[in-house]
Amino acid sequence: MKIAETVTFGGSGLDRAAQLRIKTDVLAGYIENDAPVLMMWRGKPLVRGEKRDALAWVTKSHPLVADRADRHVFLGLDGDQAWFAVDVSHWEPQELDRESLGLFLDPSEQHPPDVPTDHVFAELRMVMTRLSARDAELAATAKAVLGWHRTHRFCAACGAESQMTQAGWQRTCGTCGAHHFPRTDPVVIMLITYGNKVLLGRSPGWPDRMYSLLAGFVEPGETIEAAVRREVYEETHIKVGRVGYLTSQPWPFPASLMFGCYGEALNQNIKVDPTEIEDAIWVTREQMMDIFAGQHDRVLPPRKGAIAGFLLENWIADRLD
Repeated sequence: MKIAETVTFGGSGLDRAAQLRIKTDVLAGYIENDAPVLMMWRGKPLVRGEKRDALAWVTKSHPLVADRADRHVFLGLDGDQAWFAVDVSHWEPQELDRESLGLFLDPSEQHPPDVPTDHVFAELRMVMTRLSARDAELAATAKAVLGWHRTHRFCAACGAESQMTQAGWQRTCGTCGAHHFPRTDPVVIMLITYGNKVLLGRSPGWPDRMYSLLAGFVEPGETIEAAVRREVYEETHIKVGRVGYLTSQPWPFPASLMFGCYGEALNQNIKVDPTEIEDAIWVTREQMMDIFAGQHDRVLPPRKGAIAGFLLENWIADRLD
């Protein structure tokens, strides 16, 4: 797919400079020289501007960062500029809308101390399409890596608490010496077609009228192609023949890599497995155009920024080659 990397969170050409992750003195020098640090609060990046369309950065002297010198995650280089991220989830806002924090899409914002008034922590899903490609990649990387550290504090080999090493790209157990690395879960998401129709489904708990492409985790010992066929059949009893790869998208909610694929259905009679999904439907190209225009009475337009919408938009425009 010629425009594959234009998907949100697609490659921006960031130099991750992995060779520097073991050079603690070099990285410490960047930090001492006030390299920019992205604060992440409970998965939300600090953004700025009235439109929340750019990441906001602080330095080592910020009060939420100053005591976390050993917890900087090195994100990469842009020329001579180094970028870091720090989890500041320990901070407790004076006013916190806990109901919003539990929503599928959290609209609440939090304003930390000692930053301009237009600097807030915002849900990445809400702002991801407004960010530049570079900012989106940096935010996605920070969210995924810091999220992994929050959920993998203890060694999977012996149960002792491990420590962040290699500039945040490893955890090392001081008890048994085991090394652990950030986890990425492979997921297939499928544009399944039958003639002029595409298959959509919805999961329980999704907002009303929200449908998307079918998706599922790749199992151990399974190819991407086999995962596409298995997931579609498990959820809808639709058999899939030819399968191909289109594009991928890092999806840090919490830590997936989405493999966007297409597949040709061999039958069109849907039989939903209610333990897998709530509903599935066929939608024609013409109906999908109405959906994107917000003129369909059953299905909402796809969420902006997600790979499903990217694939569907390019399917409508016949740009999948």
